[in-house]
Amino acid sequence: MNSTSDKVFVAASADLKEGERKVVPVGSTEVGVYRVKGKLYAYQNLCLHQGGPACEGLLMPKVEEVLGPDKTYVQSRFNYDEWHIICPWHAWEYDVTTGEYVVNRKIHLKKYEVVEESGKIHVIV
Repeated sequence: MNSTSDKVFVAASADLKEGERKVVPVGSTEVGVYRVKGKLYAYQNLCLHQGGPACEGLLMPKVEEVLGPDKTYVQSRFNYDEWHIICPWHAWEYDVTTGEYVVNRKIHLKKYEVVEESGKIHVIV
């Protein structure tokens, strides 16, 4: 953390449980903080599509299509190894571990550093 960085309090560690998120104001924007598989991730609450509140949508496992030997659709299933943030406006999906838009991984949500120490979670801005 450099000398111009600030810590913004998010929550007590015990108040952000596995699979949960909290959206907090940070200056003139908002940041969504997630706890997934024991790790913390923080992103600006701003969808790259039309500026929707990306971090206020669902957090859900990746949906994959299962194809038969002839490459026809058989069913869909959840892949619990990859979790997605789903923007509530138009369902743009972002990988929670990277912030990448899953259709074009060259673009991504603005990511923030997040720290957990002494029973408190902070975003570094």
